[in-house]
Amino acid sequence: MAETLRKGTRVTGTERSELANELKKRYDDGESIRSLAASTGRSYGFVHRLLTEAGVTLRGRGGATRRS
Repeated sequence: MAETLRKGTRVTGTERSELANELKKRYDDGESIRSLAASTGRSYGFVHRLLTEAGVTLRGRGGATRRS
């Protein structure tokens, strides 16, 4: 489904719900928002908004953490 979307097309209704569910599953399996955006041809902000609408708990940013 995600591969069939054209860049810039409006995604609404059931198509939006299906895309949100697919991206939610992929994000929960460990994919990053940036990789989801790249594979769907959508912006980072669009994917972030869709995941938020789908009720996903977003992961924190990666990188080294400080220890006290």
